[in-house]
Amino acid sequence: MRHHERPAEPGWRYRLHEIVFEADTPGGRMFDVLLLTAIVTSVAAVMLESVPSVRAQHGAALLRVEWSFTILFTAEYLARLAGVRYPSRYALSFFGIVDLLAIVPTYLSLLLPGSQALLVVRVLRMIRVFRVLKLARYLAGGEEIAQALRASRPKIVVFLASVVSIAVVMGALLYLIEGEANGFTSIPRGVYWAIVTMTTVGYGDISPGTVPGQMVAAVLMIAGYAIIAVPTGIVSVAFAQRAAHPVSTQACLACSAEGHDVDAAFCKYCGESLAPAREPLPVAANGDSSAAAR
Repeated sequence: MRHHERPAEPGWRYRLHEIVFEADTPGGRMFDVLLLTAIVTSVAAVMLESVPSVRAQHGAALLRVEWSFTILFTAEYLARLAGVRYPSRYALSFFGIVDLLAIVPTYLSLLLPGSQALLVVRVLRMIRVFRVLKLARYLAGGEEIAQALRASRPKIVVFLASVVSIAVVMGALLYLIEGEANGFTSIPRGVYWAIVTMTTVGYGDISPGTVPGQMVAAVLMIAGYAIIAVPTGIVSVAFAQRAAHPVSTQACLACSAEGHDVDAAFCKYCGESLAPAREPLPVAANGDSSAAAR
């Protein structure tokens, strides 16, 4: 069997990988639904715990709920490590770090007893909101959006450089026109005003008081709409181009990367086979491999 061929009877690690990482298998869909429900419920519990009245009345129940979810997410984290060929790669990936941050604070709270560590424990507890980031792996089209942003990066960088240049020029111009009398005490202060005006935020803490300055402000206000529309158009075009090339939900067994083409045989990030070969079944003494499997 060649390395890129899909095995007819995958081993336990591959079956675990299909359930934990794949979204297009029955087991994977059921796992995703259950885990998604757990994530949303656990984040809701964390939010309720931050309400003083709720914490005072239901603190013990919320603590039991917290430990239940911590044990569940710990089992999920260990299953993800066991379901990949190189666990260290997943542990150091974005979602691996998020998964770890979702469970570490509860365990650390056991190591920091006493009132003097109350503030530290409170901060560690707030880190549990990182669980909401685990939802990112279930957002439909998330990989396509990320790839569209990466494809648009050169154009967006050029556009942002142009915006910064305009802000610097207009900020310096307003500094010369308005001066310190109207709050433009320096060029950086003028640049700040230009950025606030172009983004249509308009805090109002500083504004031009002369007619020439107000004319410049009017031009920047109109240009602000273009600043919002241009990057949106750039990303939309890239997203439409990516949508024309569908991708698979299959995750790499080695690095857990997703977003591969439907006909891809190897991971485009680490080069590993997307259908890893399984070691042959042990052969019994009589040469019957099926008997050995039993």
